[in-house]
This record gives sequence, C-alpha cells and structure tokens, in this order.
Amino acid sequence: MSLSEQLGFTFQPTRRIWSVRDLMSDLRTRVEREYTDVWVEGEISNFRPAESGHLYFTLKDDGAQIRVVMFRSQARLLRFKPENGLQIIARGRVTIYEPRGEMQLSAEYLEPKGAGALQIAFEQLKAKLAAEGLFDQARKKPIPGLPRRIGIVTSPRGAAVQDILNILRRRHHSVNVLIFPAQVQGDAAPSEVSAGVRFFNRANNVDVILVARGGGSLEDLAAFNDEGLARTVAGSRIPVISAVGHETDFTIIDFVADLRAPTPSAAAELVIRSRQEIEEQVENLRRRLARATRYQLLHAKQLLTEFSQHGAFARMRDAISRRQQRLDELMYRLREALNAQFRARHRRLDVAAARVRHHDLRTRLGFIRSQLDARTGALAAAGRVQLQKNRARLEQLTAELNALSPTDILERGYALVFDSAGNLVKNADQVNPGDAISARLAHGVVKARVTE
Repeated sequence: MSLSEQLGFTFQPTRRIWSVRDLMSDLRTRVEREYTDVWVEGEISNFRPAESGHLYFTLKDDGAQIRVVMFRSQARLLRFKPENGLQIIARGRVTIYEPRGEMQLSAEYLEPKGAGALQIAFEQLKAKLAAEGLFDQARKKPIPGLPRRIGIVTSPRGAAVQDILNILRRRHHSVNVLIFPAQVQGDAAPSEVSAGVRFFNRANNVDVILVARGGGSLEDLAAFNDEGLARTVAGSRIPVISAVGHETDFTIIDFVADLRAPTPSAAAELVIRSRQEIEEQVENLRRRLARATRYQLLHAKQLLTEFSQHGAFARMRDAISRRQQRLDELMYRLREALNAQFRARHRRLDVAAARVRHHDLRTRLGFIRSQLDARTGALAAAGRVQLQKNRARLEQLTAELNALSPTDILERGYALVFDSAGNLVKNADQVNPGDAISARLAHGVVKARVTE
C-alpha cells in the first residue's frame, strides 16, 4: 500500500478533453511539420477533376492507399493528363483534411513513372484528336501543284526559313512568299503560330501555308503538340503543310495538317514543282492531245466510211443516179427536137430558093427576104418559147430530184435514225426502251438511247 493510501488521500490523474476540431488541427500541425516534402509512388484510381480546376484522386499500391489533392495553380502546369491506372510519382506534403478526418497528400508535382510527361501528353492528345476524326484522310485538302503565293509561319531568324527560300528560288524563282514571324519554341510559340495560320486565312492572300521549324528534342518541339494549335491547323480553309523537325520527329500538327513534310527543305521541294517538271508535263499533255486528236479523226473517218457503205445510202445513190439518167435523156431529146426543127426550116428554105430562080430575082428575093425575116423571127420566138418551156421543165425535174435528195432533206432538220445493227428505223416498233440508236443529221451523227 502506498503512502497516500495509508494517509487516506487518493490522487486522480489530470484529464485533458479535446474537441474533435482541436485534435484534428493539432494532428495536422504535427503531421505537416514532420512530412513537409515527400515523394510517393503509386497507381491513380478514383480520378475526379473538379470544375474549379482542382484534381482529386487516390494513390494506391498493394498494401495501402492515400487520398491526393492537387490544386489548380499546380494542376495547370502539368504536361500530361492524369488518368486511372497510370503509375506516377507524386511530390507534396502530407496533411489532414479536418472535415472528414482523413489524411491526404497535397501534391505539388506529378510525373509518370517510366515514360516522360511530354510523351504521355503527346499520346493522350493524339488519341483524343484521332477519335474526333481530325486525322482522317478524307478531310485533308489537296495541295495546289503550282501555288502563286506561299505563306510561311516560322522564325525569321532560323535556318529553316533560309533553306526553304533557297530551294524555292532554285525551283521556281517567280513564286511569291509571305513570312509571318512567330516563335517556334517556348510557352508563347503555340499562340504565335496559331495567329499566323489564322492571319493567312483571314487575309486569304496565299494558296498554301507552311508551318516550319528545324529539328530539336521533344521539349524543343513541345509547342507543336499543343491542342489549340492543332485545332487551328485542322480548321484552316487554306491547305497547311507541316514541316517541323527532322524526318524521325513527329508532332501533333503533322497528323492534322493536310501534308507532312519530313524536313523544311523537303517541304519546299513538295510545295512547288520545278519549271522543268512543268514544261515536261505540258509537252506530255501536248503529245497526248495530238494522239487523241488523230485517234478521233481516224474514228470519225471510219464511221463516215461505214455510213457511206450503208444500204440506205446506196439506195439513195441509185435513186439519184436514175434521176440523173432521166434528166440526161430529156436533155438529149430536147436537143434532137430542136435540131429537127432547124433541119425542117433549112429544107423549106432550100425549096424557096429553088422557086426564086424561076421568078424575078430581085422581086422574089425581096419577097423571100421579107418572108424569111418574118419566119426567122417567128422561128426564133418559137424557139425561145420552147426553150423557156424546156427550161421550166428542167427546173421542175431538178426540184423534184432535190426533194428526193437525202442531203437536202437533212438540211431541213430531218434525220435518218439507225438502230444498233445499222438498220434504218422507219417504225417506232423497231426499237425498245434502252436500245442504242444513232441519228444521221445534215452535219454529223448523234448517238442516243431510247427511254420510252
């Protein structure tokens, strides 16, 4: 028994009663003082971004888990998007969230484990834009073969722009170039390059846009993996050629641009063809046109020969020949009739002359001369009348021949219609809907297909 018990005194230990708030506050102070700067590795789960810009998730491993919060001021500096299942390393301070009494890590920096943040951001943005269809080949615009004016968005002090200008001068010295100066590295580069693309679209003063930069590391080319710049390039009405980095470098705008050039120099080679190539192409087109023209002429000549040998035209030629023969016969009979009349007149004149010899020559001669003059006048008048009649008859026969001529009929707007076998179509029942027909006009041939 203790001395206090022997004396009859009993001492109770002093109690301190905490409020929950005070206890949590004290614990938070102690924990934050002990764990001010820690690195924690784990897997992201329950990732929840807030509209305020803060990020909330759980960092876990096989044996435990801890809640993590990353406030907007630090989250906007991230170069990748955290997502569930991603293994990361987080740096921050351990604290206690008093309203729920939970310990959490207030993160100030995150980095993916393994692949770098820039590579993760590149892959995430690439997958996002591909899902939206911004990489589809169908939406890409064709590059003009011979642009009159080229817009270049790049740094005016870089080597890339000098390489481009040298190649353009060598390949086609008359091409016009407009340069929009822009930073191609750093935080301001995406907005400045986007401004250049938008400027050329507003001004509409170029036929094609080159976005160019020389090679560099992934960090140097990070400006061309910006989502805003990618959407600006994808939305350009003017074709855009991406010429960023070396042949092995790929950026997001390489996928959204209408054409990707492996280097700025290659872009200058692609954007415009040399004068020699254009002249060779023109010569090739001239030769092809000449061959096509010769072929068309030969084909037309063959068709003309086939039409000329067609039975319908042969029958027309026979009809024309028969009427020409009839005309020749009538002309011959007319000449014979006139000659007979003249011979009869000569015989009568001879008889009259014989009678004159038995009478006073001068009296009879005067009488005969007067008769001769009168009869000669009558004969001439009769001859003229007969000639007029014959001429009228000849003109009538000629008109009848012309009326039967297929050429004159065609000149009046008529046509000869043949079926696909070359037979003359005289009745609509000879053809059916869908049959191919050809119409011989006064000048040329028209091919058609029966619809009704």
